[in-house]
Amino acid sequence: MSTTQFLTSRLLPTTIVGVILLILAFPIIVVLVVSFSSANYLTFPPPGFSFKWYKAYFGSTDSLQSTWLSFWIAASDVLLSTTLGALCAVGITRLPRSLRVFATGLILSPLIVPGIMVAIGVYYFFSRYGLIGTPIWIVLAHTYLAVPFVVTSVSSSLAGLDPRLEQAALSLRGPSRRILAGDAATDPSRSPGRALFAFITSFDEVIVALFLSGFGAVTLPRRMWDDLRLEINPTIAAVSTLTILLGVLLLGSAHFLRRRSEQLRTV
Repeated sequence: MSTTQFLTSRLLPTTIVGVILLILAFPIIVVLVVSFSSANYLTFPPPGFSFKWYKAYFGSTDSLQSTWLSFWIAASDVLLSTTLGALCAVGITRLPRSLRVFATGLILSPLIVPGIMVAIGVYYFFSRYGLIGTPIWIVLAHTYLAVPFVVTSVSSSLAGLDPRLEQAALSLRGPSRRILAGDAATDPSRSPGRALFAFITSFDEVIVALFLSGFGAVTLPRRMWDDLRLEINPTIAAVSTLTILLGVLLLGSAHFLRRRSEQLRTV
């Protein structure tokens, strides 16, 4: 291989990919470094190294309460969105083609409609009945945002499912619905990914939380937003770093569970 071929076929693509990855990772690196700053304000590079902003976060009762509330809302969202999303996807496959297109577009509309419009809509609806500041209604709003991801995943699974399985179940008086939904909608090798999408959609959501949390249900993203507006210090970077680590941990866990499930299915 000549030098020119080596540069064009290997070195140049590798360099381009490396530069792109560096650009994408640079903001995360900055946040990570700033979270260990000894300064009382956001500055980069930091003048010194300190864990005091992590101590400030774990020592704040309000921050911990908001964190646990966000976990509870996200866990509830996972339960509801994965269940409803799987049922919707299975139901869509049984509709006539014209209705199927309409139902799919309606269910996937949260992916298209700007989040601020969704937040304004649910705010006016919930405020009319005095439901602002109640965690359960934030769960329902987040479920509305997360269901499209589950429906998309389940629909792709159902598209690859052999329709003869359902016909065989019908001829044998078997549970056709269970075969249709069980092999695709609740496929254990795919479920961790769906749950991960639903969890992150809820845990990291701030726009709807700004409108619905009020004073009685302040989620962690809402509290971070308020802190940015009122008091800017490296605590925000510390919380952001912990959130990034949580995402990496969840992604790794989902990948491990999927690989483990695939190994068990091939045995």
